[in-house]
Amino acid sequence: MRRFFGICCTAVLAALLASCASAPQGGAHTADSASVSIAPMAFAPIRPLPSDDIMAFPGQRRGLAGRTIRVGAIQDIVLARGEVVLTFDDGPVPGRTTAILDALERHNAKATFLMVGQMARNHPHLVREVASRGHTIGSHTQNHPNLAGMSFEAAMADIEAGERSIAAALVPTRHSASPFFRFPYLADTPALRRHLAARGSVVIDVDIDSKDYFQSTPAQVRERTLQMLERRGSGIVLFHDLHQRTANMLPSFLDELQSRGFRVVHLVPARSGPLLALAAPDT
Repeated sequence: MRRFFGICCTAVLAALLASCASAPQGGAHTADSASVSIAPMAFAPIRPLPSDDIMAFPGQRRGLAGRTIRVGAIQDIVLARGEVVLTFDDGPVPGRTTAILDALERHNAKATFLMVGQMARNHPHLVREVASRGHTIGSHTQNHPNLAGMSFEAAMADIEAGERSIAAALVPTRHSASPFFRFPYLADTPALRRHLAARGSVVIDVDIDSKDYFQSTPAQVRERTLQMLERRGSGIVLFHDLHQRTANMLPSFLDELQSRGFRVVHLVPARSGPLLALAAPDT
């Protein structure tokens, strides 16, 4: 599945990154076969609730807004049934990212945007817009390579370059990026995971892959994602804000989440620091 995921994502993202002619080239992409592996997809734990009425939430609701979870390690993301974390990879992209922000705002939902450094450098105003609307910003490398096929040194260089590009886009503001990170193509190595954890980064894994990188209609993306979410009961959902179909699908998807009693959980960093500042204050 990850191989196909990588092929599909590469075809779309390459077209957008091709315009980044001024992007600096990363280090030599050499395979380190002794240390490379692709770990199984990690799932956010589901906390059992005492009642069978798992989708009932007492009190007044404001759209889809749910809890805020302060995250210092992946183990902090413990979701109850009916709780959803929305994540968007590979952006920002003019038009599409803003449409997604508008849909989220109408439903009072906060998301995590894992940005590619080249895209952030080309569209810094969109990075700032995501932050100003109170969403959490994390990183997704500079050039979106398959890090599992690179040397450790080259992989870390690309990760760090992506962080610098995002940080530079936010310099004119009071906002800064979170320490959240996602591996492109979900392709990791144990060595990279250990190093990222040691430096204070939090790898955000995926429970529900919307597969919005497939050639699908917005309705197909919506129904596929809802079916997986209903079956699992909760989880971290992967979308991509570089696809028009995702921007078109999101309003009706959020409507369905609300009608089915789900709540959207907002992930924010657990502590402050050079890499650990929240994109915007809690709202």
